[in-house]
Amino acid sequence: MARFWDKIPGIAYGADYNPEQWPVEVHREDLELMRQAGVNALSVGIFSWAWLEPAEGNYNFSWLDDIMDNLATAGINVALATATAAPPAWLVRKHPEILPVTIDGTTLGPGSRRHYSPSSSVYRAYAAKMTRVLAERYKDHPALALWHVDNELGCHVSEFYGPEDTVAFRSWLERRYGSIEALNEAWGTAFWSQRYGSFAEILPPGNAPTTLNPTQQLDFARFSSWAFIDFYNMLAAVIREVTPLIPTTTNFMASSATKALDYFDWAKNVDVIANDHYLVAADTERHIELAFSADLTRGVSAGKPWMLMEHSTSAVNWQPRNMPKMPGEMLRNSLTHVARGADAVMFFQWRQSKAGSEKFHSSMVPHGGTNTRVWREVVELGSALTSLASIQGSRVESRAAIVFDYEAWWASELDSHPSTDVQYLDMLRAFHRSLFLRGITVDFVHPDAALENYDLVFVCTLYTVTDSAAANIAAAAQRGATVLISYFSGIVNENDAVRLGGYPGAFRELLGINIEEFHPLPEAGTVALDNGNAGSIWSEHVHLAGAEAKVSFTAYPLQGVPAITRNTAGAGSAWYLATFPDTATLEGLVDALLEESGIAAPTTAAAGVELSRRLHADGRSFLFAINHSELDAAVSAQGTELLSGATFTGIVAAGAVAVIAES
Repeated sequence: MARFWDKIPGIAYGADYNPEQWPVEVHREDLELMRQAGVNALSVGIFSWAWLEPAEGNYNFSWLDDIMDNLATAGINVALATATAAPPAWLVRKHPEILPVTIDGTTLGPGSRRHYSPSSSVYRAYAAKMTRVLAERYKDHPALALWHVDNELGCHVSEFYGPEDTVAFRSWLERRYGSIEALNEAWGTAFWSQRYGSFAEILPPGNAPTTLNPTQQLDFARFSSWAFIDFYNMLAAVIREVTPLIPTTTNFMASSATKALDYFDWAKNVDVIANDHYLVAADTERHIELAFSADLTRGVSAGKPWMLMEHSTSAVNWQPRNMPKMPGEMLRNSLTHVARGADAVMFFQWRQSKAGSEKFHSSMVPHGGTNTRVWREVVELGSALTSLASIQGSRVESRAAIVFDYEAWWASELDSHPSTDVQYLDMLRAFHRSLFLRGITVDFVHPDAALENYDLVFVCTLYTVTDSAAANIAAAAQRGATVLISYFSGIVNENDAVRLGGYPGAFRELLGINIEEFHPLPEAGTVALDNGNAGSIWSEHVHLAGAEAKVSFTAYPLQGVPAITRNTAGAGSAWYLATFPDTATLEGLVDALLEESGIAAPTTAAAGVELSRRLHADGRSFLFAINHSELDAAVSAQGTELLSGATFTGIVAAGAVAVIAES
């Protein structure tokens, strides 16, 4: 299958393009402005079904034919969408059964977008037909470089409770377990008389008098992610039948805010990983969250280059207060994604809408036109990306990894747990932030991923874990890696059944400890440590069984009980963290882990400079130095600075970016 980037000599640059919102004379202006900006890729037709098929069976492709022809003439590559992300009004009127049903039985109506269930047989048939018609019409078009299947699957509504969703859930369960007896065993239905006599008796986990079966909830989360994968694969199969050489993608929303879809599972089905990312204006460290999301996307892509399918030139429209980006922030944001593995930088959208609910969402061409800061920065970014063409295809290499598992995220935040303060991402983000501030890039990896290239592995809140994943993590330590495991990890198996014999279950032997009892802390409570600092959220009664204590609790009833331990494991080591450490303790712990694993930043830089390195297989390396501070900053590096074309002077100006082709 041809790669998307085979048609683009460098970094892809562009946006979602919605020409149906504008008259023909604006289309002509668009082409000239795209030339000025350096646009070479566009995603077209995402929400155009009502324009392509204004009435059932009555197709109108003349406008899209013209757009595709004009873009091909301009040398712009198209990710053509299946147009299925918003059913047209005539389809909803004829088949209201396609609409989503929520947990309380409410049917969500049209007038917005994403108003369909992925398990609706009627909608699947109509969506497949539209996809086939598009594929047949444009299969040989020279502008076609990629298929954009639907759009942001799982956004807005991620779980469905209608009749067909219930049937689909039962079928999924029957395929997973094979027999109702196996399901009863996995779900522990001996508790509360929940035993089922057949799959037909099972419902999605809805509103109930009190807490629900946790394994039922976990399986429904798995099913809900799979239902969208199945919908995607159904459309992708049509595309691959008609255009087997054109890759397919859909835009993920991999970030610290998107929980509903297991993107590691999704990645097996997508030819090119694409991601949408938007800053939260109120986040004072939003550039660190951006790096987190970019690193996660690279992890989902298994290190291969990926697409930034959407981000914003400035403000969005859907937050309580939609603040604009500061001067230079768009360039820093975009090149952070490139620094962390993206070979495409695209926006929502090309031209800012004059009507509709997203009319105040920023775009490449703003309401004010070309006499604006945003437009000038759009042109500047296009020029910058052109100068980075030699980076295309290179990869980020990291020696540190953070284990990330969506199923553990889902399971660890179910109800009836020791503390609602235990949130899956908190510990992961804390360690990622510490490494980010030190200039150390970290990969996010699935628990079953190969770990032999990592010298430092963080395993945080991995509440549910399979035997094979636990063995994989233990093998990393045995091989020589330093492994850090946090509290509430290894507690249950994949069915959310407790691993008996003492916590932390799957990791007891590796860690050389045994935990007798959890001692979660009260809201906003802390626990004193013998290093003079404190922990929060969690503590527990840890017994040493071969490990040594590095830090201990000092307060009743855990005086002298280990809080941080280290155990020798083969050629490596396994550390355990029994509380959420304050900043001083966390940084001291990271210091020790980095020293033991021999990991350091790629170079030295002043505070406030984000560092990342991309490498080609032939050894060429590119150092990204992104200065988030308001002061000029020194960076120790030698080579040609690609954005300017000059020899790097060792200084990155305040708020600026340097990309050094290293000597």
